[in-house]
Amino acid sequence: MSSISVFGLGYVGSVTAACFARMGHAVIGVDLSRPKVEMIEAGRSPIVEAQMAELVAAGRESGRLRATTDVQRAVAESDVSFVSVGTPSLHSGKLDLSHVERVAAQIGEALKCKAARHSVVLRSTMLPGSTESLVIPALENASGRRAGADFAVAYNPEFMREGSAVDDFLAPPYTVLGARTPCDLSAVRELYRGTPGDLFETAIPVAEMVKYVSNAFHALKVGFANEIGTLCKQLNADAEMVTRIFTSDKRLNISPAYLSPGFAFGGSCLPKDLRALTHRARELDVNLPLLESILQSNARHLDRAVEAVLGTKKRKVAMLGLSFKSGTDDLRESPQVQLIKRLLGEGCQVSVWDPQVSLGHVIGSNRQYIEQVIPHIGSLLSTDFEAVIQGAEVVIIGTRSVDKEKLAGCLRPEQHVIDLVNLEGSRRPRDPARYDGICW
Repeated sequence: MSSISVFGLGYVGSVTAACFARMGHAVIGVDLSRPKVEMIEAGRSPIVEAQMAELVAAGRESGRLRATTDVQRAVAESDVSFVSVGTPSLHSGKLDLSHVERVAAQIGEALKCKAARHSVVLRSTMLPGSTESLVIPALENASGRRAGADFAVAYNPEFMREGSAVDDFLAPPYTVLGARTPCDLSAVRELYRGTPGDLFETAIPVAEMVKYVSNAFHALKVGFANEIGTLCKQLNADAEMVTRIFTSDKRLNISPAYLSPGFAFGGSCLPKDLRALTHRARELDVNLPLLESILQSNARHLDRAVEAVLGTKKRKVAMLGLSFKSGTDDLRESPQVQLIKRLLGEGCQVSVWDPQVSLGHVIGSNRQYIEQVIPHIGSLLSTDFEAVIQGAEVVIIGTRSVDKEKLAGCLRPEQHVIDLVNLEGSRRPRDPARYDGICW
């Protein structure tokens, strides 16, 4: 079993300390607040949380859980230090990392006097880049030593919910460990051996970002559910039954579907239905800012694609894919069509290849849409894949129907490739210097 120090005996730190003690490790909680330290020493939990009273009492009785205000002692008597201090918001919304920086400097000072290799593991919620730009320099400056060579640094985000934090710690859906090298994870990896759920070892910025993605998505789901419930009530539709039916779909609705970065959405359903919902809400004088922002967000993503092409300073463009979705010929509200229209307006020369689209066979509302939005697109279309690419300086991948080998055989070193559909790594052009994903 390992010896662990946990800096910060607030919500996250207290649960972390008590749970590691329950797992059999020797744990020292560290906090500037003497009342918190005294509560732990007395076998009482400093926070109100299910199971914590029992865990702290058991930890003290077994001798595996202690607390102190002495940083030097805590570092000297442990192999791994977890940093779980608060990162509150400033009035501007900017993150206040002063507590993290101060604790990192204190740990660094303590490392000066320690010969054995030590691991510092950040649990505090911080934006990507914070560990590399602030914590590691603070540790190195205070200790006079180098991260990686003399001590290890890792980032281990927590995913605990108030009210079920102990269960979430002991049986997490996954555990995320971020570090510069796998060697830096050797000590913390051992602590989680046997823990349920998947273990992900990744780069520090990825580990930092996963926490924010999780919280942002949770907030998004709450806001979405509340706005849908509000609209259902106004329309006399049973919100609970709507939710029950909606969440029963585990293939598209409650699933990884549509959660990979890619291009803007389009087609005959999503834009139209969002407009209908938000228009009806306005008629009812119901303010639904989340739903109303979705089309604005989608339009901004189209702007990013335009900016990515214009940013190359090149004007000869090949567009591979015209329909809004690979494997179809549906051009209605296709963001690829909108992108072409925007690029033409910026003076670009565009040629288009899409094996599914032949204007001679486009009929009905599909043809009507094209005639209204970009009537001269027929002159841009070509069935000659090689010719479309050969005449271009920028190649935009807007469909998954592109054959990797065929594409690789046509590309030239000086051409710039912009991927809108997030091709799998094995299907992307081999030279990363000429490849750009729109948001990856």
